[in-house]
Amino acid sequence: MTVLVSYKNISKTNSSNIVFFVDEKFNISNIKNYISRSEFSFISDLIKSKKLTKKILYFDISSKRQIILVSSSGKIKSSEAENLGAEFYNIFKTSTQKEFIINSDSVTNNLINFLGYFLLGIQLKSYSFDKYKSKKNQKKINITITGKKIPSLKDQNKFKAIKEGTFYARDLVSEPGNILHPDEYVKRIRALKKEGLQIKVYDEKKLKKLGMNTLLGVGQGSIRGSYLVTIEWKGLKDNSKPLAFVGKGVCFDTGGISLKPAKFMEDMTYDMAGSAVVVGLMKSLALRKAKVNAVGVVGLVENMPGGNAQRPGDIVKSYSGKTVEILNTDAEGRLVLADALTYTEEKFKPKFIIDLATLTGAIIVSLGSEYAGLFSNNDKLSNELIEAGEKVEEKVWRMPLNKNFDKLIDSKNADMQNINYVGGAGSTTAAQFLQRFILNKTPWAHLDIAGMAFSKYGGALNSGGATGYGVRLLNKLIEDKYE
Repeated sequence: MTVLVSYKNISKTNSSNIVFFVDEKFNISNIKNYISRSEFSFISDLIKSKKLTKKILYFDISSKRQIILVSSSGKIKSSEAENLGAEFYNIFKTSTQKEFIINSDSVTNNLINFLGYFLLGIQLKSYSFDKYKSKKNQKKINITITGKKIPSLKDQNKFKAIKEGTFYARDLVSEPGNILHPDEYVKRIRALKKEGLQIKVYDEKKLKKLGMNTLLGVGQGSIRGSYLVTIEWKGLKDNSKPLAFVGKGVCFDTGGISLKPAKFMEDMTYDMAGSAVVVGLMKSLALRKAKVNAVGVVGLVENMPGGNAQRPGDIVKSYSGKTVEILNTDAEGRLVLADALTYTEEKFKPKFIIDLATLTGAIIVSLGSEYAGLFSNNDKLSNELIEAGEKVEEKVWRMPLNKNFDKLIDSKNADMQNINYVGGAGSTTAAQFLQRFILNKTPWAHLDIAGMAFSKYGGALNSGGATGYGVRLLNKLIEDKYE
């Protein structure tokens, strides 16, 4: 279902469905001037007879007219406003009423941009991926914001950019593997040039010349190409160091020669979710003309078994010069990220690097689908991510890194091995592996989003499927701390 939002600078309307905001006790004195006396009396009497346990009440004034009351506390948080919008969508998505007027003048809480967050919640919850269904949901909800407190054009564009970036990430993750293979993915990223992003694509020939053998090794069993793509946004006129975001883009992960079980393998289309977050974030930054320099780097491969596939026992030399013994070809994401991380640090010399990846099943065992795992070499960056995550309810939980874990990935035959065969600490040893490819002590954080990128049952702001987790988190980090 599509949600369409428009704005009109009028205060009164005789619309069939009108939405007002009231306080927690459903005190409606603030809407008295916007409805008739009889409607006011009718609603007042009904409120007195209701147990006020819900945050949204609606009253059928006639067969063609509803008055809807949305209650909020005076100290409401932005995430609560978004959840309120999602609740509004849930109530009315099956309603026969599809036209709503929202009266902005009735907003009484103190949250800056309350309406923006409320509308964003409605839109995020409305997302669906029905591209390949022969019968699509053609229904639309038309929402018109009226009054003197409508969001400014700048704020409208900001929230639209966040929605567009999140939806773009969700779209990428939702695509099947036969459609969104690395070759097609590159085409879609290149199309973002029209938003003002600078795109550079490194194909296999260029990657071989650079010596990115850990990344190339993952994709060598596939008939599709392997790529590293850099996406730059220059929102500042100076040449200040950019913020860097690196994403794992394994478009489909069979496990390679270390083949995964057949059950649920179809879900491995979302093993590129880390890269989708990076691409979606960069699109958001460009759309809202963010006052920051940033770069997104994604490694795009397909991990397939085949006559040319990487074997367990192979030893490869990374871009950093360090050698890796491949003990399990299904521990492939860290190999893609290894080359991408070192290249990003060396090429762009960023203020920090944050990588995102659906890296380990172990993080789901640890944190389920409530938190992403955070591993970092920097307390300041970690605390900023935790704070941003709490604000947008895309939460992270810091997990340990320690040199004592290094012995679990040391190899007898190379500088390191790509898995810990002793057992235990699967997510930590994966992060410990990645840390070895940060060579110049750049502040770095790794987000293991395996439990967050895809939801079978839906969450507060999504209805199931790809979540786009990470776009809003990183956008909030940038907005609060680096613009």
